[in-house]
Amino acid sequence: MPLPPIDPPLINSSNPWATTIDDIQQLFDCPYTGAVTTRTSLLHGFEHDPTIHQHTFFNPHDHSLKSSDVSDGEVPPDCSGSLNTLGYSPIPLSTYLAMIAKVTHASTLPSDKRATKPFIISVTGTADEVRACYRQIQTTRTTVPNPLCMEINLSCPNIPDRPPPAYSGTALSEYLQALAEEQQTPPPKGQRRVAIGIKTPPYTYHEQFRTLVEALLAACRPACPVDFVTATNTLGSCLVLADAGGGGGVPAINSATGAGIGGMAGSPLHPLALGNVRVIRGMLDGHEGLRGVDVIGVGGVGSRAGYERMRAVGAKVVGVGTALGREGVGVFETILQVRE
Repeated sequence: MPLPPIDPPLINSSNPWATTIDDIQQLFDCPYTGAVTTRTSLLHGFEHDPTIHQHTFFNPHDHSLKSSDVSDGEVPPDCSGSLNTLGYSPIPLSTYLAMIAKVTHASTLPSDKRATKPFIISVTGTADEVRACYRQIQTTRTTVPNPLCMEINLSCPNIPDRPPPAYSGTALSEYLQALAEEQQTPPPKGQRRVAIGIKTPPYTYHEQFRTLVEALLAACRPACPVDFVTATNTLGSCLVLADAGGGGGVPAINSATGAGIGGMAGSPLHPLALGNVRVIRGMLDGHEGLRGVDVIGVGGVGSRAGYERMRAVGAKVVGVGTALGREGVGVFETILQVRE
């Protein structure tokens, strides 16, 4: 089953600026977003510690940081890169699902759009926990008219001792097997099945792409349990120093290990994200059973040109993260402005 209609094909990615109900409301009410993605949640929330779970914006040319007296949404354009040591949302899945009715009821959108704009619920956890998430989302689908999708984040680089499952064929197959089994139960009468996607980390060599595709093929019984792939998440093992000159070697932000090493996003990630989208799209198209899997392209898009590049390499829908944090919800209108 493909993604539900997302028009325009521009959304926010799962990120810190999609955490609260106010964040979700602004994103939903924006006429330049075709759907809204929530920040990745767990069944029971994540223990967020602001002393170690942090983010910053930086200039990728000279590594200077945004000024401390500038808030998110007002970051200078030259600080187009971001680094974060964040985990997941402190808000549990059940709260995000309860937000949907509140957000749609309070929306300023026309009634037809208000009832048809999709939500992409980002979740993570063990394979069994993700199955429980799917059941909760499918149940919520019976009470709201809006199309709902579940995006499984298998790619966060910031959780100590828990490497991103999408780098491992064995771990990835465990999730896909659980999803395939769960889908044997038909949705409630008259309801569409919730579309399911997986969010992948940046892949840097062919074997990683092949691991993904082979796991998807092995899970086809007969159909693939995944309806879309979101590529990509942040690039792990990255570091920005507090002093652009690097003399002191002090990290710009803290982390669970104290080293300040985290996931990089924004414009420095864009070429790698484009490559991931093109390769994944091409490899999916090489197998009849996977050609119907859509790709959401994420990574470094902050302009009309970046959006068009993502679409050109095979992204059905384009996601925005760092640029949303840097400029606020108005970035979506900027991206979709028609060139003269």
